[in-house]
Amino acid sequence: MTRGRDGVGTTDRFVVPVRVKPGASRARVGGSHAGPHGPALVVAVTARAVEGRATDAVIEAVATAFGVRAAAVSLLTGRTSRDKLLALTPAPPDAEARLSTLRDG
Repeated sequence: MTRGRDGVGTTDRFVVPVRVKPGASRARVGGSHAGPHGPALVVAVTARAVEGRATDAVIEAVATAFGVRAAAVSLLTGRTSRDKLLALTPAPPDAEARLSTLRDG
């Protein structure tokens, strides 16, 4: 979870490490996982990991959890991995607090 500037240097973005649990019995955003990008937010989605469906569902779920449009969430790394980095652009003003609440309860 980092707050920074995009490649152009004009737009704030908030990077969220995510651990995906595809094929869950119910969708849920919350919990922590020690992932390769640091402490990650656990996102369980009902979509299966087929043809990017789980990734699309994760983007929708994270957007809802942070109160932004899905178009404001982009995938930085991990297209085919359970461990992903997502960027919220522009960064919501309460992004760090929301992440802390979602990840740590």
